[in-house]
Amino acid sequence: MAKRKNYPEEFKRDAVDLVRSSKDRTLTDIAHSLGIHLETLRNWVRDDKARVRAADGGDESGMTPDEKEELKRLRRENARLKEDNEILRKAAAYFARETTR
Repeated sequence: MAKRKNYPEEFKRDAVDLVRSSKDRTLTDIAHSLGIHLETLRNWVRDDKARVRAADGGDESGMTPDEKEELKRLRRENARLKEDNEILRKAAAYFARETTR
């Protein structure tokens, strides 16, 4: 059984930052270039995502500020469209009653 290595926190942070900034490189390639096991690097990235999610407060974590703003805008638009739909439904019911009289 292989001996478990303890890497410094700074090395872990730098490795995760490298993964996030290297869109054209695979996780396997980065792990190999750093001399660490793929699963070790994958765990660090996963743990960092969980830490960021917890720091952001939950549901909308892991999203960029632009994505959060778009989500707010879309939720407002969705609420407005639901309200419009309800008004149209009521208007259709009203006019349907009027035409049967």
